[in-house]
Amino acid sequence: MTTDDVARLIERLSFASLDHFRPQTQGQQEVIFCAGKTPGQVVEIAERLVAATGHFLATRTDPDQLEALRTRFPTAEVNPIGRIVHLAPDPTPEPTGRGVVLVVTAGTSDLPVAEEAAVTARAFRNRVERLTDVGVAGIHRLLTQTDALRRAAVIIVVAGMDGALPSVVGGLVRVPVIAVPTSVGYGASFGGVAALLTMLNSCASGVTVVNIDNGFGAAAAASRINHNQA
Repeated sequence: MTTDDVARLIERLSFASLDHFRPQTQGQQEVIFCAGKTPGQVVEIAERLVAATGHFLATRTDPDQLEALRTRFPTAEVNPIGRIVHLAPDPTPEPTGRGVVLVVTAGTSDLPVAEEAAVTARAFRNRVERLTDVGVAGIHRLLTQTDALRRAAVIIVVAGMDGALPSVVGGLVRVPVIAVPTSVGYGASFGGVAALLTMLNSCASGVTVVNIDNGFGAAAAASRINHNQA
């Protein structure tokens, strides 16, 4: 493919340049990061993506953006907790990932980040399961779910506070564990920095870490792992 061919796949609006070449470079259509955009801009980008491919994924929506997308695309999946909107292709394709991506949350307060991860992973054609509120303050809640942990192909662990849950999960399974620190916590959590440092210093092998509150990035990494395993 020539440079001119690639240029023809870039759709230029007055406020954005849509990259329709992204599926060939990264395997997925460009995703709308809604922060800082007006509702009208978000809707127009979504319309252009739907015209090109029949679907879109919009992350970090505020209430006005979410409502604008809901009104324009009434069949889209709207997840207010995760601040994410997904319009699937019609018909909805079957999952292509090798196994299950399991999203595990330490506490209910971590759900916004976990839901962002879960919806993204499913939009990227993975089977997704959830384990919620199984943090180390009541470790027996997790230990009764070892079958679900060991059935997964990739595990995303979302935790704030002390950020200890990924190390516990990493010590129980042989599959990749992607840790997501959240900004949930009391004063000395430093907006998620405490959890981030705990996860970076995990003593469990096979745990990798993404940025604070980055459920989307965790899901993108999990999807690549799940689609590339033999």
